[in-house]
Amino acid sequence: QVQLVESGGGLVQAGGSLRLSCAASGSVIRIDAMGWYRRAPGKQRELVASITSTGTTNYADSVKGRFTISRDNAKNTMYLQMNSLKPEDTGVFYCNAKIVSAALYNYWGQGTQVTVSS
Repeated sequence: QVQLVESGGGLVQAGGSLRLSCAASGSVIRIDAMGWYRRAPGKQRELVASITSTGTTNYADSVKGRFTISRDNAKNTMYLQMNSLKPEDTGVFYCNAKIVSAALYNYWGQGTQVTVSS
């Protein structure tokens, strides 16, 4: 059994910062690509940032220069440092990971709410 658990969401004023964490636990053999997705109110879930097992990153244009994705492979944990937050960053953030356990599966966390007030 593999689980992804996010933490670090909350309420912050515009211009503030938050750091999200996503920890994988259970029978993890290897974690390949990981990513953060956001579902804004009334919109579909969209990719915010992704990172490969070797550290190559990719960002949505809307967060470039403000968000930084990273991972600690020894801890099976991924992070999203969010700076200069804007009200339009508000949404539920989900972590996603392709994890090799008994086989390769695509896992999702339960989501963490980020609310940015103006």
